[in-house]
Amino acid sequence: MTVTHEVVNQAPPLTGFSTADEPALLEALRRYGAEWGEPEVTALGALAGSAAVQDQARWAEQQPPRLHTHDRFGHRVDEVEFHPAWHQLMTVAVEQGLHAAPWTDDRPGAHLVRAAKFYVWSQAEPGHGCPISMTYAAVPALRAAPELAARYEPLLAARSYDFGLRAPLTKSGLIAGMSMTEKQGGSDVRANTTRAVPAGDGTYRLTGHKWFTSAPMSDLFLALAQTEEGLGCFLVPRVLPDGALNGMRLKRLKDKLGNRSNASSEIEYEQAVAWPVGEPGRGVRTIVEMVNMTRLDCVLGSAAGMRAGLRQALHHTAHRRAFGRELDRQPLMRSVLADLAIESEAATLLGLRLAAAVDGAQAGDAQEAALRRLALAAGKYWVCKRGSTHAAEALECLGGNGYVEDSGMPRLYREAPLLSIWEGSGNVAALDVLRALGREPAALDAFFAEVEQAAGADRRLDAAVAGLRKLLGELSGPERAQLMARSLAERMALVLQGSLLVRHSDPALADAFCATRLGGEWGHAYGTLPAGAGLTAILERVRPWTPDTATRGGAAERTAAGVAAVGGAA
Repeated sequence: MTVTHEVVNQAPPLTGFSTADEPALLEALRRYGAEWGEPEVTALGALAGSAAVQDQARWAEQQPPRLHTHDRFGHRVDEVEFHPAWHQLMTVAVEQGLHAAPWTDDRPGAHLVRAAKFYVWSQAEPGHGCPISMTYAAVPALRAAPELAARYEPLLAARSYDFGLRAPLTKSGLIAGMSMTEKQGGSDVRANTTRAVPAGDGTYRLTGHKWFTSAPMSDLFLALAQTEEGLGCFLVPRVLPDGALNGMRLKRLKDKLGNRSNASSEIEYEQAVAWPVGEPGRGVRTIVEMVNMTRLDCVLGSAAGMRAGLRQALHHTAHRRAFGRELDRQPLMRSVLADLAIESEAATLLGLRLAAAVDGAQAGDAQEAALRRLALAAGKYWVCKRGSTHAAEALECLGGNGYVEDSGMPRLYREAPLLSIWEGSGNVAALDVLRALGREPAALDAFFAEVEQAAGADRRLDAAVAGLRKLLGELSGPERAQLMARSLAERMALVLQGSLLVRHSDPALADAFCATRLGGEWGHAYGTLPAGAGLTAILERVRPWTPDTATRGGAAERTAAGVAAVGGAA
Protein backbone atom coordinates (compact mmCIF):
# COMPACT_ATOMS: atom_id res chain seq x y z
CA MET A 1 0.00 0.00 0.00
CA THR A 2 1.03 3.59 -0.61
CA VAL A 3 2.30 5.31 2.54
CA THR A 4 -0.21 8.06 3.27
CA HIS A 5 0.99 9.25 6.65
CA GLU A 6 3.28 8.62 9.58
CA VAL A 7 1.80 7.62 12.97
CA VAL A 8 2.86 10.24 15.50
CA ASN A 9 1.49 11.74 18.70
CA GLN A 10 0.26 8.42 20.04
CA ALA A 11 1.19 6.98 23.43
CA PRO A 12 3.36 3.85 23.30
CA PRO A 13 1.96 0.61 24.72
CA LEU A 14 1.87 0.62 28.51
CA THR A 15 3.70 -2.57 29.50
CA GLY A 16 6.64 -3.50 31.66
CA PHE A 17 5.37 -1.63 34.71
CA SER A 18 4.53 -2.82 38.22
CA THR A 19 1.09 -2.41 39.77
CA ALA A 20 2.85 -2.41 43.15
CA ASP A 21 4.77 0.76 42.29
CA GLU A 22 2.72 2.86 44.67
CA PRO A 23 3.94 4.51 47.90
CA ALA A 24 0.56 4.27 49.65
CA LEU A 25 0.52 0.49 49.21
CA LEU A 26 4.04 -0.26 50.39
CA GLU A 27 3.85 2.22 53.26
CA ALA A 28 0.72 0.48 54.55
CA LEU A 29 2.49 -2.88 54.66
CA ARG A 30 5.26 -1.38 56.78
CA ARG A 31 2.87 0.64 58.95
CA TYR A 32 0.77 -2.35 60.00
CA GLY A 33 3.63 -4.79 60.59
CA ALA A 34 3.39 -6.72 57.32
CA GLU A 35 6.64 -5.61 55.71
CA TRP A 36 7.62 -9.27 55.37
CA GLY A 37 5.16 -9.47 52.48
CA GLU A 38 6.65 -6.60 50.47
CA PRO A 39 8.90 -8.77 48.24
CA GLU A 40 5.94 -11.00 47.38
CA VAL A 41 3.68 -8.04 46.63
CA THR A 42 6.25 -6.27 44.45
CA ALA A 43 7.02 -9.46 42.51
CA LEU A 44 3.32 -10.05 41.85
CA GLY A 45 2.88 -6.42 40.84
CA ALA A 46 5.66 -6.74 38.27
CA LEU A 47 4.01 -9.84 36.86
CA ALA A 48 0.64 -8.08 36.67
CA GLY A 49 2.18 -5.31 34.57
CA SER A 50 3.87 -7.65 32.12
CA ALA A 51 2.83 -7.89 28.49
CA ALA A 52 2.12 -11.61 28.86
CA VAL A 53 -0.39 -11.12 31.67
CA GLN A 54 -2.04 -8.23 29.86
CA ASP A 55 -2.56 -10.56 26.91
CA GLN A 56 -4.08 -13.17 29.21
CA ALA A 57 -6.45 -10.57 30.64
CA ARG A 58 -7.54 -9.55 27.15
CA TRP A 59 -8.14 -13.13 26.04
CA ALA A 60 -10.03 -14.03 29.20
CA GLU A 61 -12.59 -11.32 28.49
CA GLN A 62 -12.70 -11.53 24.71
CA GLN A 63 -13.27 -15.30 24.86
CA PRO A 64 -15.86 -15.57 27.66
CA PRO A 65 -16.87 -18.87 29.29
CA ARG A 66 -19.29 -21.20 27.51
CA LEU A 67 -21.87 -23.48 29.09
CA HIS A 68 -22.17 -27.13 28.03
CA THR A 69 -25.23 -28.70 29.63
CA HIS A 70 -24.77 -32.07 27.83
CA ASP A 71 -21.96 -33.97 26.21
CA ARG A 72 -22.12 -35.19 22.60
CA PHE A 73 -23.75 -38.43 23.71
CA GLY A 74 -26.59 -36.66 25.51
CA HIS A 75 -25.35 -37.12 29.06
CA ARG A 76 -25.93 -34.24 31.47
CA VAL A 77 -22.54 -32.68 32.32
CA ASP A 78 -23.23 -29.05 33.38
CA GLU A 79 -19.71 -27.92 32.55
CA VAL A 80 -18.37 -24.45 31.85
CA GLU A 81 -15.50 -24.13 29.41
CA PHE A 82 -12.98 -21.31 29.92
CA HIS A 83 -10.24 -19.95 27.71
CA PRO A 84 -6.78 -21.16 28.84
CA ALA A 85 -5.94 -17.59 29.84
CA TRP A 86 -8.55 -17.78 32.62
CA HIS A 87 -6.87 -20.84 34.08
CA GLN A 88 -3.47 -19.17 33.86
CA LEU A 89 -4.74 -16.18 35.83
CA MET A 90 -6.44 -18.40 38.38
CA THR A 91 -3.30 -20.49 38.82
CA VAL A 92 -1.23 -17.44 39.71
CA ALA A 93 -3.89 -16.11 42.09
CA VAL A 94 -4.13 -19.40 43.98
CA GLU A 95 -0.40 -20.07 44.05
CA GLN A 96 0.10 -16.57 45.46
CA GLY A 97 -2.43 -17.23 48.23
CA LEU A 98 -5.00 -14.64 47.16
CA HIS A 99 -7.76 -17.10 48.06
CA ALA A 100 -8.02 -18.73 51.49
CA ALA A 101 -4.31 -19.05 52.32
CA PRO A 102 -4.29 -16.33 55.05
CA TRP A 103 -6.63 -18.37 57.25
CA THR A 104 -3.86 -20.91 57.84
CA ASP A 105 -1.00 -18.38 58.00
CA ASP A 106 -0.12 -17.19 61.51
CA ARG A 107 2.32 -14.49 60.41
CA PRO A 108 1.34 -10.97 61.50
CA GLY A 109 -0.46 -9.10 58.75
CA ALA A 110 -1.29 -12.20 56.70
CA HIS A 111 -4.67 -10.80 55.68
CA LEU A 112 -3.16 -7.41 54.83
CA VAL A 113 -0.51 -9.01 52.62
CA ARG A 114 -3.22 -11.02 50.92
CA ALA A 115 -5.26 -7.80 50.42
CA ALA A 116 -2.23 -6.05 48.91
CA LYS A 117 -1.74 -8.96 46.52
CA PHE A 118 -5.42 -8.98 45.60
CA TYR A 119 -5.15 -5.24 44.93
CA VAL A 120 -2.12 -5.45 42.62
CA TRP A 121 -3.26 -8.59 40.80
CA SER A 122 -6.85 -7.37 40.28
CA GLN A 123 -5.46 -4.49 38.25
CA ALA A 124 -4.45 -7.03 35.62
CA GLU A 125 -7.85 -8.74 35.26
CA PRO A 126 -10.66 -8.34 37.78
CA GLY A 127 -13.14 -10.99 36.64
CA HIS A 128 -11.34 -14.01 38.05
CA GLY A 129 -11.19 -12.22 41.39
CA CYS A 130 -14.79 -13.31 42.01
CA PRO A 131 -14.13 -17.02 42.76
CA ILE A 132 -10.89 -16.08 44.48
CA SER A 133 -12.76 -13.69 46.77
CA MET A 134 -15.56 -16.14 47.52
CA THR A 135 -13.07 -18.84 48.44
CA TYR A 136 -11.40 -16.41 50.85
CA ALA A 137 -14.76 -15.53 52.36
CA ALA A 138 -16.07 -19.10 52.65
CA VAL A 139 -13.65 -20.23 55.35
CA PRO A 140 -14.94 -18.18 58.33
CA ALA A 141 -18.52 -19.11 57.46
CA LEU A 142 -17.68 -22.79 57.10
CA ARG A 143 -16.12 -22.79 60.57
CA ALA A 144 -19.67 -22.69 61.93
CA ALA A 145 -19.61 -26.43 61.11
CA PRO A 146 -16.33 -27.63 62.68
CA GLU A 147 -16.46 -31.13 61.17
CA LEU A 148 -16.92 -29.76 57.66
CA ALA A 149 -14.24 -27.11 58.22
CA ALA A 150 -11.76 -29.76 59.37
CA ARG A 151 -12.43 -31.70 56.19
CA TYR A 152 -12.44 -28.92 53.61
CA GLU A 153 -10.49 -25.94 54.98
CA PRO A 154 -7.03 -27.40 54.31
CA LEU A 155 -7.99 -27.89 50.66
CA LEU A 156 -9.58 -24.46 50.39
CA ALA A 157 -6.37 -22.93 51.74
CA ALA A 158 -4.06 -25.07 49.61
CA ARG A 159 -2.06 -23.19 46.98
CA SER A 160 -3.08 -25.55 44.22
CA TYR A 161 -5.53 -24.67 41.46
CA ASP A 162 -7.08 -28.02 40.52
CA PHE A 163 -9.82 -27.35 37.97
CA GLY A 164 -12.33 -30.03 36.99
CA LEU A 165 -15.44 -31.88 38.07
CA ARG A 166 -14.20 -34.40 40.60
CA ALA A 167 -15.10 -35.34 44.18
CA PRO A 168 -13.75 -32.49 46.37
CA LEU A 169 -11.73 -34.65 48.76
CA THR A 170 -9.86 -36.23 45.83
CA LYS A 171 -8.51 -32.86 44.63
CA SER A 172 -5.35 -31.02 45.64
CA GLY A 173 -7.14 -27.69 46.10
CA LEU A 174 -10.68 -26.32 46.13
CA ILE A 175 -12.55 -23.20 45.03
CA ALA A 176 -15.75 -22.13 46.83
CA GLY A 177 -18.78 -20.13 45.72
CA MET A 178 -21.94 -18.63 47.14
CA SER A 179 -25.53 -19.37 46.11
CA MET A 180 -27.99 -16.97 47.72
CA THR A 181 -30.18 -14.72 45.57
CA GLU A 182 -33.41 -15.72 43.86
CA LYS A 183 -35.71 -14.07 41.32
CA GLN A 184 -38.35 -12.92 43.76
CA GLY A 185 -36.05 -11.62 46.47
CA GLY A 186 -32.64 -10.49 45.29
CA SER A 187 -30.94 -8.96 48.32
CA ASP A 188 -33.96 -9.90 50.44
CA VAL A 189 -32.71 -13.44 50.92
CA ARG A 190 -35.36 -14.19 53.56
CA ALA A 191 -37.82 -14.29 50.66
CA ASN A 192 -36.02 -17.34 49.24
CA THR A 193 -38.24 -20.26 48.26
CA THR A 194 -35.61 -22.99 47.83
CA ARG A 195 -36.52 -25.79 50.27
CA ALA A 196 -34.21 -28.02 52.31
CA VAL A 197 -35.64 -31.32 53.58
CA PRO A 198 -33.78 -33.63 56.02
CA ALA A 199 -32.72 -36.91 54.42
CA GLY A 200 -32.41 -38.76 57.73
CA ASP A 201 -28.65 -39.28 57.50
CA GLY A 202 -27.49 -35.82 58.56
CA THR A 203 -27.75 -34.41 55.05
CA TYR A 204 -30.54 -32.43 53.39
CA ARG A 205 -32.04 -32.38 49.92
CA LEU A 206 -32.36 -28.95 48.28
CA THR A 207 -35.00 -28.14 45.67
CA GLY A 208 -35.44 -24.70 44.12
CA HIS A 209 -33.67 -22.11 42.02
CA LYS A 210 -31.00 -19.43 42.31
CA TRP A 211 -31.15 -16.39 40.08
CA PHE A 212 -27.47 -15.41 40.37
CA THR A 213 -24.74 -17.90 41.22
CA SER A 214 -21.31 -16.71 40.17
CA ALA A 215 -18.44 -19.06 39.36
CA PRO A 216 -20.70 -22.12 38.93
CA MET A 217 -17.68 -24.34 38.28
CA SER A 218 -16.52 -23.95 41.88
CA ASP A 219 -16.12 -27.15 43.88
CA LEU A 220 -18.25 -26.15 46.87
CA PHE A 221 -21.04 -23.65 47.47
CA LEU A 222 -22.57 -22.11 50.55
CA ALA A 223 -26.29 -21.92 49.81
CA LEU A 224 -29.37 -20.62 51.62
CA ALA A 225 -32.59 -22.63 51.76
CA GLN A 226 -35.75 -22.74 53.85
CA THR A 227 -36.12 -25.36 56.58
CA GLU A 228 -38.78 -25.96 59.23
CA GLU A 229 -36.72 -23.82 61.60
CA GLY A 230 -36.31 -21.01 59.07
CA LEU A 231 -33.64 -20.04 56.55
CA GLY A 232 -30.61 -22.31 56.83
CA CYS A 233 -27.10 -22.33 55.40
CA PHE A 234 -25.82 -25.42 53.60
CA LEU A 235 -22.65 -26.73 52.00
CA VAL A 236 -23.39 -28.00 48.50
CA PRO A 237 -20.64 -29.79 46.52
CA ARG A 238 -20.78 -29.89 42.72
CA VAL A 239 -19.64 -33.52 42.80
CA LEU A 240 -20.66 -36.02 45.49
CA PRO A 241 -18.13 -38.14 47.38
CA ASP A 242 -18.85 -41.13 45.12
CA GLY A 243 -17.98 -39.10 42.02
CA ALA A 244 -21.58 -38.56 40.82
CA LEU A 245 -22.74 -35.07 39.84
CA ASN A 246 -24.89 -33.43 42.51
CA GLY A 247 -28.38 -32.20 41.61
CA MET A 248 -27.22 -28.71 40.67
CA ARG A 249 -28.32 -27.90 37.12
CA LEU A 250 -26.89 -24.94 35.22
CA LYS A 251 -29.72 -23.36 33.24
CA ARG A 252 -27.82 -20.57 31.50
CA LEU A 253 -24.91 -18.16 31.90
CA LYS A 254 -25.70 -14.49 32.41
CA ASP A 255 -25.02 -12.06 29.58
CA LYS A 256 -23.56 -9.28 31.73
CA LEU A 257 -22.52 -5.66 31.33
CA GLY A 258 -19.01 -6.42 32.56
CA ASN A 259 -17.18 -9.15 34.49
CA ARG A 260 -17.33 -11.10 31.25
CA SER A 261 -14.39 -13.38 31.92
CA ASN A 262 -16.21 -14.79 34.94
CA ALA A 263 -19.16 -17.16 34.57
CA SER A 264 -22.33 -16.18 36.41
CA SER A 265 -25.29 -18.51 36.15
CA GLU A 266 -28.88 -19.34 36.89
CA ILE A 267 -29.17 -22.74 38.52
CA GLU A 268 -31.79 -25.23 39.67
CA TYR A 269 -31.40 -27.51 42.65
CA GLU A 270 -33.00 -30.88 41.97
CA GLN A 271 -32.78 -32.85 45.22
CA ALA A 272 -29.21 -31.62 45.65
CA VAL A 273 -27.36 -33.23 48.55
CA ALA A 274 -26.31 -30.64 51.13
CA TRP A 275 -24.76 -30.53 54.58
CA PRO A 276 -26.00 -28.01 57.19
CA VAL A 277 -23.64 -25.23 58.29
CA GLY A 278 -24.35 -23.42 61.55
CA GLU A 279 -27.46 -23.37 63.70
CA PRO A 280 -30.76 -24.48 62.16
CA GLY A 281 -32.79 -21.50 60.96
CA ARG A 282 -29.85 -19.08 61.42
CA GLY A 283 -28.55 -19.22 57.88
CA VAL A 284 -28.28 -15.47 57.37
CA ARG A 285 -26.27 -15.10 60.54
CA THR A 286 -23.96 -17.90 59.38
CA ILE A 287 -23.34 -16.59 55.91
CA VAL A 288 -23.03 -12.91 56.86
CA GLU A 289 -19.35 -13.42 57.67
CA MET A 290 -18.84 -14.57 54.09
CA VAL A 291 -20.66 -11.50 52.86
CA ASN A 292 -18.47 -9.22 54.98
CA MET A 293 -15.27 -10.76 53.64
CA THR A 294 -16.39 -10.39 50.04
CA ARG A 295 -17.36 -6.79 50.77
CA LEU A 296 -13.76 -6.15 51.74
CA ASP A 297 -12.73 -7.35 48.31
CA CYS A 298 -15.34 -5.08 46.73
CA VAL A 299 -13.56 -2.12 48.33
CA LEU A 300 -10.14 -3.42 47.32
CA GLY A 301 -11.35 -4.19 43.80
CA SER A 302 -12.80 -0.70 43.37
CA ALA A 303 -9.56 0.84 44.64
CA ALA A 304 -7.62 -1.37 42.22
CA GLY A 305 -9.80 -0.23 39.34
CA MET A 306 -9.20 3.41 40.26
CA ARG A 307 -5.47 2.89 40.33
CA ALA A 308 -5.52 1.10 36.97
CA GLY A 309 -7.55 3.91 35.40
CA LEU A 310 -5.30 6.57 36.90
CA ARG A 311 -2.22 4.82 35.56
CA GLN A 312 -3.66 4.74 32.03
CA ALA A 313 -4.61 8.42 32.26
CA LEU A 314 -1.16 9.42 33.51
CA HIS A 315 0.54 7.41 30.77
CA HIS A 316 -1.60 8.74 27.93
CA THR A 317 -1.42 12.40 28.97
CA ALA A 318 2.36 12.18 29.40
CA HIS A 319 2.74 11.29 25.71
CA ARG A 320 -0.16 12.96 23.95
CA ARG A 321 0.45 16.52 22.71
CA ALA A 322 -2.32 19.02 22.10
CA PHE A 323 -2.15 22.77 21.58
CA GLY A 324 1.63 22.75 21.62
CA ARG A 325 2.56 20.64 24.65
CA GLU A 326 1.91 17.36 26.45
CA LEU A 327 -1.49 17.09 28.07
CA ASP A 328 -0.05 16.42 31.52
CA ARG A 329 1.77 19.77 31.37
CA GLN A 330 -1.42 21.74 30.94
CA PRO A 331 -3.03 23.18 34.09
CA LEU A 332 -6.58 21.92 33.61
CA MET A 333 -5.53 18.36 32.79
CA ARG A 334 -3.15 18.41 35.75
CA SER A 335 -6.08 19.31 37.98
CA VAL A 336 -8.12 16.40 36.62
CA LEU A 337 -5.25 13.95 37.07
CA ALA A 338 -4.55 15.15 40.60
CA ASP A 339 -8.22 14.87 41.51
CA LEU A 340 -8.30 11.30 40.21
CA ALA A 341 -5.14 10.60 42.21
CA ILE A 342 -6.72 11.91 45.41
CA GLU A 343 -9.74 9.66 44.97
CA SER A 344 -7.53 6.68 44.20
CA GLU A 345 -5.27 7.03 47.21
CA ALA A 346 -8.17 7.67 49.58
CA ALA A 347 -9.79 4.43 48.40
CA THR A 348 -6.55 2.47 48.67
CA LEU A 349 -5.78 3.63 52.20
CA LEU A 350 -9.28 2.78 53.37
CA GLY A 351 -9.23 -0.69 51.81
CA LEU A 352 -5.85 -1.54 53.32
CA ARG A 353 -6.89 -0.22 56.75
CA LEU A 354 -9.93 -2.50 56.64
CA ALA A 355 -7.68 -5.45 55.77
CA ALA A 356 -5.45 -4.60 58.73
CA ALA A 357 -8.57 -4.60 60.90
CA VAL A 358 -9.25 -8.18 59.77
CA ASP A 359 -5.82 -9.14 61.08
CA GLY A 360 -6.58 -7.39 64.34
CA ALA A 361 -9.94 -9.09 64.68
CA GLN A 362 -8.38 -12.50 64.02
CA ALA A 363 -5.84 -11.79 66.76
CA GLY A 364 -8.67 -11.18 69.22
CA ASP A 365 -8.68 -7.37 69.25
CA ALA A 366 -12.32 -6.48 69.95
CA GLN A 367 -11.88 -2.83 68.95
CA GLU A 368 -10.45 -3.79 65.57
CA ALA A 369 -13.32 -6.21 65.04
CA ALA A 370 -15.84 -3.51 65.89
CA LEU A 371 -14.12 -0.99 63.59
CA ARG A 372 -14.14 -3.46 60.73
CA ARG A 373 -17.86 -4.14 61.15
CA LEU A 374 -18.93 -0.50 60.82
CA ALA A 375 -16.21 0.94 58.60
CA LEU A 376 -16.55 -1.93 56.13
CA ALA A 377 -20.23 -1.19 55.53
CA ALA A 378 -19.56 2.54 55.08
CA GLY A 379 -16.48 1.89 52.93
CA LYS A 380 -18.34 -0.59 50.72
CA TYR A 381 -21.04 2.00 50.12
CA TRP A 382 -18.79 4.94 49.30
CA VAL A 383 -15.66 3.58 47.63
CA CYS A 384 -17.60 1.31 45.31
CA LYS A 385 -19.94 4.17 44.42
CA ARG A 386 -16.97 6.29 43.41
CA GLY A 387 -15.52 3.59 41.20
CA SER A 388 -17.86 4.22 38.27
CA THR A 389 -17.39 7.99 38.14
CA HIS A 390 -13.65 7.56 38.48
CA ALA A 391 -13.51 5.08 35.59
CA ALA A 392 -15.56 7.42 33.40
CA GLU A 393 -13.26 10.39 34.05
CA ALA A 394 -10.10 8.34 33.56
CA LEU A 395 -11.46 7.07 30.25
CA GLU A 396 -12.23 10.64 29.20
CA CYS A 397 -8.58 11.59 29.78
CA LEU A 398 -7.78 9.32 26.83
CA GLY A 399 -10.55 10.81 24.70
CA GLY A 400 -11.51 8.72 21.69
CA ASN A 401 -8.47 6.51 22.26
CA GLY A 402 -10.02 5.43 25.55
CA TYR A 403 -13.42 4.70 24.02
CA VAL A 404 -12.18 1.86 21.85
CA GLU A 405 -11.81 -1.68 23.19
CA ASP A 406 -8.11 -1.93 22.35
CA SER A 407 -7.30 0.58 25.09
CA GLY A 408 -8.68 -1.64 27.86
CA MET A 409 -10.59 1.31 29.32
CA PRO A 410 -14.06 0.05 28.29
CA ARG A 411 -13.38 -3.15 30.24
CA LEU A 412 -12.48 -1.08 33.28
CA TYR A 413 -15.57 1.08 32.85
CA ARG A 414 -17.91 -1.91 32.50
CA GLU A 415 -16.45 -3.60 35.55
CA ALA A 416 -16.84 -0.66 37.94
CA PRO A 417 -20.63 -0.85 38.63
CA LEU A 418 -20.42 -4.53 39.58
CA LEU A 419 -18.51 -3.87 42.76
CA SER A 420 -21.15 -1.43 43.95
CA ILE A 421 -23.88 -4.02 43.27
CA TRP A 422 -22.14 -7.19 44.44
CA GLU A 423 -22.87 -8.17 48.07
CA GLY A 424 -25.51 -5.50 48.46
CA SER A 425 -25.93 -2.38 46.35
CA GLY A 426 -25.90 1.15 47.72
CA ASN A 427 -29.08 1.02 49.80
CA VAL A 428 -28.21 -2.36 51.31
CA ALA A 429 -24.75 -1.17 52.36
CA ALA A 430 -26.12 2.08 53.78
CA LEU A 431 -28.77 0.24 55.76
CA ASP A 432 -26.08 -2.08 57.06
CA VAL A 433 -24.38 0.98 58.57
CA LEU A 434 -27.56 1.62 60.54
CA ARG A 435 -27.76 -2.05 61.50
CA ALA A 436 -24.19 -2.02 62.81
CA LEU A 437 -24.87 1.10 64.85
CA GLY A 438 -27.98 -0.46 66.37
CA ARG A 439 -26.57 -3.88 67.14
CA GLU A 440 -22.97 -3.07 68.05
CA PRO A 441 -22.68 0.18 70.03
CA ALA A 442 -18.94 -0.47 70.50
CA ALA A 443 -18.48 -0.09 66.74
CA LEU A 444 -19.13 3.65 66.85
CA ASP A 445 -16.64 4.12 69.69
CA ALA A 446 -14.04 2.17 67.70
CA PHE A 447 -14.77 4.26 64.61
CA PHE A 448 -14.27 7.59 66.36
CA ALA A 449 -11.20 6.28 68.18
CA GLU A 450 -9.66 5.63 64.76
CA VAL A 451 -10.79 8.88 63.15
CA GLU A 452 -9.75 11.10 66.05
CA GLN A 453 -6.15 9.97 65.88
CA ALA A 454 -5.90 12.89 63.45
CA ALA A 455 -7.72 15.35 65.74
CA GLY A 456 -6.29 18.85 65.51
CA ALA A 457 -4.28 18.15 62.36
CA ASP A 458 -6.76 19.76 59.94
CA ARG A 459 -9.57 22.16 60.80
CA ARG A 460 -11.80 20.89 57.98
CA LEU A 461 -11.45 17.31 59.17
CA ASP A 462 -12.24 18.38 62.72
CA ALA A 463 -15.33 20.23 61.50
CA ALA A 464 -16.45 17.20 59.48
CA VAL A 465 -16.09 14.91 62.50
CA ALA A 466 -18.14 17.34 64.58
CA GLY A 467 -20.76 17.46 61.83
CA LEU A 468 -20.90 13.67 61.75
CA ARG A 469 -21.50 13.54 65.49
CA LYS A 470 -24.31 16.04 65.07
CA LEU A 471 -25.86 13.98 62.27
CA LEU A 472 -25.76 10.86 64.41
CA GLY A 473 -27.66 12.71 67.10
CA GLU A 474 -30.45 13.47 64.60
CA LEU A 475 -31.23 9.82 63.79
CA SER A 476 -34.59 9.81 65.53
CA GLY A 477 -36.91 7.01 64.44
CA PRO A 478 -36.41 4.25 61.89
CA GLU A 479 -37.97 6.09 58.93
CA ARG A 480 -35.85 9.21 59.36
CA ALA A 481 -32.78 7.07 59.91
CA GLN A 482 -33.41 5.28 56.60
CA LEU A 483 -33.80 8.57 54.77
CA MET A 484 -30.45 9.70 56.16
CA ALA A 485 -28.64 6.37 55.72
CA ARG A 486 -26.81 7.28 52.52
CA SER A 487 -25.69 10.65 53.84
CA LEU A 488 -24.48 8.98 57.01
CA ALA A 489 -22.53 6.26 55.21
CA GLU A 490 -20.94 8.83 52.90
CA ARG A 491 -19.86 11.11 55.71
CA MET A 492 -18.46 8.25 57.75
CA ALA A 493 -16.39 7.01 54.84
CA LEU A 494 -15.13 10.50 54.03
CA VAL A 495 -14.02 11.39 57.55
CA LEU A 496 -12.27 8.04 57.87
CA GLN A 497 -10.51 8.58 54.55
CA GLY A 498 -9.61 12.12 55.62
CA SER A 499 -8.13 10.89 58.88
CA LEU A 500 -6.07 8.22 57.11
CA LEU A 501 -4.78 10.69 54.52
CA VAL A 502 -3.87 13.34 57.08
CA ARG A 503 -1.89 10.78 59.05
CA HIS A 504 -0.34 8.72 56.29
CA SER A 505 -0.29 10.50 52.93
CA ASP A 506 1.56 13.37 51.33
CA PRO A 507 0.52 16.67 52.98
CA ALA A 508 -0.50 18.21 49.66
CA LEU A 509 -2.75 15.28 48.80
CA ALA A 510 -4.31 15.23 52.28
CA ASP A 511 -4.84 18.99 52.19
CA ALA A 512 -6.58 18.82 48.81
CA PHE A 513 -8.82 15.97 50.01
CA CYS A 514 -9.87 17.90 53.12
CA ALA A 515 -10.43 21.08 51.13
CA THR A 516 -12.63 19.38 48.54
CA ARG A 517 -14.34 16.32 50.03
CA LEU A 518 -14.72 17.76 53.53
CA GLY A 519 -14.42 21.55 53.14
CA GLY A 520 -16.66 21.99 50.10
CA GLU A 521 -14.09 23.78 47.91
CA TRP A 522 -15.07 21.57 44.99
CA GLY A 523 -17.41 21.43 42.06
CA HIS A 524 -19.50 18.48 40.90
CA ALA A 525 -16.87 16.91 38.62
CA TYR A 526 -13.25 15.85 38.85
CA GLY A 527 -10.79 18.58 37.98
CA THR A 528 -12.43 21.29 40.07
CA LEU A 529 -9.71 21.46 42.73
CA PRO A 530 -9.12 24.83 44.38
CA ALA A 531 -6.49 27.05 42.78
CA GLY A 532 -4.00 26.56 45.61
CA ALA A 533 -3.93 22.76 45.47
CA GLY A 534 -0.41 21.31 45.36
CA LEU A 535 -0.70 19.58 42.00
CA THR A 536 3.03 18.99 41.60
CA ALA A 537 3.41 17.12 44.88
CA ILE A 538 0.24 15.08 44.29
CA LEU A 539 1.23 13.99 40.80
CA GLU A 540 4.80 13.28 41.86
CA ARG A 541 3.52 10.89 44.53
CA VAL A 542 1.26 8.88 42.25
CA ARG A 543 3.15 8.88 38.95
CA PRO A 544 4.37 5.30 38.42
CA TRP A 545 7.70 4.28 37.00
CA THR A 546 7.65 2.96 33.43
CA PRO A 547 10.54 2.18 31.08
CA ASP A 548 9.86 5.25 28.96
CA THR A 549 9.78 7.68 31.90
CA ALA A 550 13.16 6.30 32.97
CA THR A 551 14.69 7.25 29.63
CA ARG A 552 13.06 10.69 29.63
CA GLY A 553 14.24 11.54 33.13
CA GLY A 554 12.70 10.54 36.44
CA ALA A 555 9.20 11.49 37.51
CA ALA A 556 10.58 14.38 39.53
CA GLU A 557 12.41 15.88 36.56
CA ARG A 558 9.40 15.49 34.27
CA THR A 559 7.05 17.06 36.79
CA ALA A 560 9.40 19.98 37.32
CA ALA A 561 9.63 20.46 33.58
CA GLY A 562 5.86 20.41 33.39
CA VAL A 563 5.57 23.14 36.00
CA ALA A 564 8.05 25.30 34.12
CA ALA A 565 6.21 24.72 30.85
CA VAL A 566 2.94 26.05 32.26
CA GLY A 567 4.53 29.05 33.92
CA GLY A 568 4.65 27.57 37.40
CA ALA A 569 0.95 26.71 37.59
CA ALA A 570 1.05 23.99 40.26
